[in-house]
Amino acid sequence: MAAVTDGDPANAPETSDGPAGRTAAPEWAAEQDVQEADAAALVGRQFPDLRGAPVRLLATGWDNTVHLVGERWAFRFPRRAVALPGVQREIATLPALAARLPLALPVPVRVGRPSGAYPWPFWGAELIPGRELAEVDLSADGRVRAAAGLGAFLRALHDPELAAEVGGGLPVDPMRRADPAVRASMSRERLDRLVRRGVWSPDPAVDRLLAEGERAGPPPGPAVVSHGDLHLRHLLVGEDGRATGVIDWGDLCRADPAVDLSLAYAGFDGAARTALLTAYGRPVGPGRELAARVLAVCLCAVLADYAASTGRARLLAASLAGLRRAVAR
Repeated sequence: MAAVTDGDPANAPETSDGPAGRTAAPEWAAEQDVQEADAAALVGRQFPDLRGAPVRLLATGWDNTVHLVGERWAFRFPRRAVALPGVQREIATLPALAARLPLALPVPVRVGRPSGAYPWPFWGAELIPGRELAEVDLSADGRVRAAAGLGAFLRALHDPELAAEVGGGLPVDPMRRADPAVRASMSRERLDRLVRRGVWSPDPAVDRLLAEGERAGPPPGPAVVSHGDLHLRHLLVGEDGRATGVIDWGDLCRADPAVDLSLAYAGFDGAARTALLTAYGRPVGPGRELAARVLAVCLCAVLADYAASTGRARLLAASLAGLRRAVAR
């Protein structure tokens, strides 16, 4: 089971050497690192019915630490101040979205207030069963099931009526994720880092895709409600591949559908990708496909860099596979 967040690492600056040759802290370093004992105290103080319930670390990401309380409630504690606007959007918007979408979303049922012990809001949702797509070895049939479930989910999420009803207060692609020229440049920087780490060799197909992206503009389509950071860690699946939920909505926004469709290219290929796009059932023209593929490269490169830096071998392997899928036809 999982509930994790990574924010939008593809916009974070590279680490650099600080004064006197000291290495700067990693860009994902926590400003507030809530340990299990801290989480137990914070939750117990504000939610008396959970006082004394067992607490265990469930997952960490760039922007949140997630603790499982009482084997039922996944509490998300922001790690960095930059995540706070996204936390507020999740609290305000996820309940309305959850009622309209075919897969489970983490709904902020228990919202914790800032205090002297912890200066930021935090929230808890019922745990969604499943594991991150990046962590599961699926059969070919399982990947088709996962992809079809995701495609149907994105069709509902990208419904223009949903954008009209709940999307009015959301920012419009604030990180320019749908702009392939922006994301191609970021991708090259990250891929260079992977080469220096010795975990990636330059791929002519990836270079050609990024060169095409650098010459392109963003798709002209309407802005729909978008997860905004839909990558290999944010789709939950069961052991049979059935999609069970979508987590980490801190980058919730309105954007071109290409932003979410990037997972069609990073997570799936062949029959599975066909199943996803068939279930999606909306047109994906050449410009949107290009933007989605370039973003897929960007997100996978960032995830691979993070995984290599933090010793997450499984995530590294999945991210490098995603880079190859992003250019596969």
